[in-house]
Amino acid sequence: MAPLATGIAAWGLMTGVAMVKSGMSVGEALAMTFLVYAGSSQLAAIPLIVAGAPAWVIFATAFCVNLRFVVFSLHLRPYLMHLPRWRRLANGYLTADMSYALFTRRFPTPGTTPQQHREQEAYLSGNYCVTWCAWMIASVIGIALGNLIPAAWGLGFAGVLCLVGVLCALANTALRRLAVLVAGSASVAAYALPLKLNIVVAIAAAVLLCSVLEKRDPRLAAGEPA
Repeated sequence: MAPLATGIAAWGLMTGVAMVKSGMSVGEALAMTFLVYAGSSQLAAIPLIVAGAPAWVIFATAFCVNLRFVVFSLHLRPYLMHLPRWRRLANGYLTADMSYALFTRRFPTPGTTPQQHREQEAYLSGNYCVTWCAWMIASVIGIALGNLIPAAWGLGFAGVLCLVGVLCALANTALRRLAVLVAGSASVAAYALPLKLNIVVAIAAAVLLCSVLEKRDPRLAAGEPA
């Protein structure tokens, strides 16, 4: 996770700056950083908060933007169901895109023994620690320097590049490359939908199509020739 921390930090710095630039107080920005801990949702919610949108619109938008974590949670469920509920809740709060991506690439199947469970949780916790620290430290710095760093610098672009790198590394089978193509196309086609619902459409389209194809030929999921 350490090589990816730079992109995470750049994204966090930009988010911290954006919160202050939007007119939020330092206390409000810090509270949002530590409680929400979801860069995409924070950036989606900020203009709605500034515009005085109803609370239900802000929550619905954040929910739609973060729907991908429902998919992450469903995938991680068999890995974590042996843990007490409070630890599963902690994992839910700390899960991030890149920690999830690296974990599932390292451990394609859940552990079956206590030793394997400990190994997987240790790897996941280490990724969480690096991700959380990089994000929080950079966000706090961004909040502190919000009036000094121009928003036009586009610091979030480094975070986008980091995510693209992870995506390219994970798209290593025909089915996964198809999922990327379908999700990207659906997201662009449905861009005009309100409340970032194009993201929901993209997730649903990719998951449904790939699920059907995988059921017809399970070898596709493993990258074997059909």
